[in-house]
Amino acid sequence: MDSAQVQEILDEALHLHEIHVKGEGSHFEVIAVDECFDGMSRVKKQQLIYAPLMEHIQCNDIHAVSIKAYTPAEWERDRKLMSL
Repeated sequence: MDSAQVQEILDEALHLHEIHVKGEGSHFEVIAVDECFDGMSRVKKQQLIYAPLMEHIQCNDIHAVSIKAYTPAEWERDRKLMSL
């Protein structure tokens, strides 16, 4: 499985404002941006992202997923901090 396939699965299932997937083999990093994350706990954000991937996790196509989920305002702030 490659990062484009993981991104396609998440795009089709969640319809998020922005989604970025990096990785290869069975290890991926996901950055998700959408208003739906506003007020959600970190665990709830991760559960939302994991849900469409569970079938692939269970059959070991995906072994590890690192998730960072942001509202658009949080993403704007953190993206500026990352560029420093």
